[in-house]
Amino acid sequence: MLLVNNVNIPLDADFSDLKPYAAKSLKVDGSAVKSVRLYRKSVDARKKSELHFCCSLLAELNVNENSVLKKAKNASLYSPIKYVWQNSDKHPKTRPIVVGFGPAGMFAALFLARAGLKPLVLERGRDADARTADVNRFFAGGELNAESNVQFGEGGAGTFSDGKLNTGIKDFRCRAVLEELYKHGAPENILTDAKPHIGTDILVDVVKNIRKEIISLGGEVRFETKLCDLCFRDGILVSAITETQEILCEHLILATGHSARDTFMMLKNKGVKMIRKPFSMGVRIEHLQSDINKALYGDFASHPALGAADYKLAVHLQNGRGVYTFCMCPGGEVINASSEAGGIAVNGMSRSRRDGENSNSALLVSVEPDDLIGDDVLAGCALQRKTEQAAYALFGGVVPVSTVGSFVFGKPFEITRVKPTIKPSFAYADFEKIFPKFISDSLKEGILLFDKKIKGFADESAVLTAPETRSSSPVRILRGEDGQSLTHSGIYPCGEGAGYAGGIMSAATDGLKTAEALLAGI
Repeated sequence: MLLVNNVNIPLDADFSDLKPYAAKSLKVDGSAVKSVRLYRKSVDARKKSELHFCCSLLAELNVNENSVLKKAKNASLYSPIKYVWQNSDKHPKTRPIVVGFGPAGMFAALFLARAGLKPLVLERGRDADARTADVNRFFAGGELNAESNVQFGEGGAGTFSDGKLNTGIKDFRCRAVLEELYKHGAPENILTDAKPHIGTDILVDVVKNIRKEIISLGGEVRFETKLCDLCFRDGILVSAITETQEILCEHLILATGHSARDTFMMLKNKGVKMIRKPFSMGVRIEHLQSDINKALYGDFASHPALGAADYKLAVHLQNGRGVYTFCMCPGGEVINASSEAGGIAVNGMSRSRRDGENSNSALLVSVEPDDLIGDDVLAGCALQRKTEQAAYALFGGVVPVSTVGSFVFGKPFEITRVKPTIKPSFAYADFEKIFPKFISDSLKEGILLFDKKIKGFADESAVLTAPETRSSSPVRILRGEDGQSLTHSGIYPCGEGAGYAGGIMSAATDGLKTAEALLAGI
């Protein structure tokens, strides 16, 4: 079978019959092509007058493949690396514990369950249904549940997002993650789209289905169960302590997520080796989705074959800082992603149809360890919290917003074309009272530079919502080649919270990688 790359296919093409496109690209007669299926699909919008799909196809031929490869420069033999779900005959004295049931913990637990190790999952938040009810109540103006919110609960922070599955990492495990998500209820197009997404409305059910398989294989998932302490003897893990019991344990995967600041503090007090790492802070920027579609797709903006347009932008400023967009949510909304009383943190979310009026994206400025005051390893967490508390203090919990017109160009605040989507309420704020000067100055410069890449990005009506502080963890829990903590045997730091991932896909693959390391170390 051949993998045929860079195949241009018209927007109006019939994707049920791709043989003609494969034959043309391979320079063979149509009769030489036995079967074709789509492998990858993306939109090529570099020329607004010639929009088309750029695809990779898997083609099975009736003729000698090697002879075809001599003429076709854009084809190669297809030899995928098949992920092997291991089945272990090892039986440790205590079952492994997985702390956290976000993408990393979920896939680590799935691996261990299929291996026959019957893992115990400890998740501080609630199950997906109860968590959704808590989140919706908070969005409607109810009280924040500090243990069940956008950050904590079944599925992790990614459950209330766009469910984006694109990633920059090159790991053969990525395909296995996509296949499992599809198997557990995600749409089939995530296997072929270059920028796949699920949508929070579907992702909730996918997460529940994965949990059900883990339980069916002998695993256990305990919700509303927070890890409070770890006990070691001579640097070796012997037990994990929750609010209600001590659980004997020799192997524990720590996949807590980037917002578990109390867990970071506990690890610091235990002497677990951590370091500061770069992270980012900024705002959410909202435009009309129709404006983004027009800017990126031109006259094809309303073509039925195209969904809501998205973007990914980055610039390097003269001051040495990076400004970039992250977690762009086409047709989505901005949400209050707070997890601590007295603080505000925002994020973006969109559903599978991506049919909302606005698009939104994180607009972030890099924060380096040298920007932080003092030598505390958790100084990044302190800066995040200080920023979130400053935003909360302005209006007692009402979310701060501004516009590009006001923030960048100094004009009077006015809501015009773009209406803020944040719930339940918002108020105009001077962002200089929320962010360090280097953040606000860099945001202003970044917005103007991005306007050169996407016409209208700096439109005065665009809405800014603050602050976005939880894009990544400000610490890394150091681990060795065996996956274990450098200082404490039996602890396996994993995923975003441990500083080894940034998004659903990279977290899930790190969960698999860490579970593999645990199994190898038994």
